[in-house]
Amino acid sequence: MNVEGKHYRTIWLKPGNEKTVQIIDQRPLPHKFVIEELKTVEDFEKAIKEMHVRGAGLIGATAGFGMYIAALEAGKENFEGFMQKAGERLKATRPTAVNLAWAVERQLEAMKKGKSPGEKIEIAFKTAKEIANEDAEYCKRIGEHGVKLIEEISERKKGEAVNILTHCNAGWLAFVDFGSATAPIYAAFDKGIKVHIWIDETRPRNQGARLTAWELAEQGVPHTVIADNTGGHLMQHGLVDLCIVGSDRTTRTGDVANKIGTYLKGLAAKDNGIPFYVALPSSSIDWDIRDGVKEIPIEEREPEEVKYIQGFCNGEMKKVLLTPEKSNAANYAFDVTPARLVTGLITERGICKASEEGILALFPEKK
Repeated sequence: MNVEGKHYRTIWLKPGNEKTVQIIDQRPLPHKFVIEELKTVEDFEKAIKEMHVRGAGLIGATAGFGMYIAALEAGKENFEGFMQKAGERLKATRPTAVNLAWAVERQLEAMKKGKSPGEKIEIAFKTAKEIANEDAEYCKRIGEHGVKLIEEISERKKGEAVNILTHCNAGWLAFVDFGSATAPIYAAFDKGIKVHIWIDETRPRNQGARLTAWELAEQGVPHTVIADNTGGHLMQHGLVDLCIVGSDRTTRTGDVANKIGTYLKGLAAKDNGIPFYVALPSSSIDWDIRDGVKEIPIEEREPEEVKYIQGFCNGEMKKVLLTPEKSNAANYAFDVTPARLVTGLITERGICKASEEGILALFPEKK
């Protein structure tokens, strides 16, 4: 997508230096646009764990490039052992998004075809680019399928703006390009369909207020930032036509793990008869689990993220304490929305019901 009129992806190889990967450091956004260089496996670990990059698709793409950099570091002695350890280090950085482990395992499996460390490095290089390119392409296709939902609502409203509520950042910053939940929005906007986006601020890291709002502003898409607890009120008063959120891990039965607070939006949407869709590439589907509430690991992050808030003040980024200093805080990063609350899943292959039967109709090879 565009930043000040120039196209960017969220991760790319440094021009003229294929041993260095560049990313957009998302921590200082929207106030500062910073490009960071990753040159070692340790750099990749830190970038994922400390959320220089975040979002299911981008975490997967970052892990893919991280495994390529690991292959460059491995040397000829005990290449396989080094790569296994590098993969475990990367997978340990964040537990909920399934794309992370998926990308690591894809790299390890692909490299088995190489007969020498040199061949394995070439395979890792090629696979890393494939993972990133597929992520962007799949998100583009999600937009092509999902825009039909927005078109139908626009026709019913006789061209009035379609009000869409989204949660957290499932935009291009969370993927390599286009985004998942935002892809249908961008596709509709590009077609000239009037849209207006309600953006949950998404405490405690405010990815909606900071990242989704910045993205949409850069693309010129009309939007309004709201406090997290506002969505239900808007739905009750007919101010939301459609909810589209992302997913960090979806079970084969249609349960969806996404940023904390998504479950509450799903409940409010169900109570008010508002369609609630989840947009995701198939790399976010965990084919090995069936019960999301019981089986999906939920990341617990540092309590300081809840106790403090970060913003831009007098030309610099500052943290401010919100709570009594001695108060404890709990920081669950994700929750699970059961399939019964999800109207449908928007994938690169089309839209399906949030059920095992619906998902397998699009992905019959997983039966």
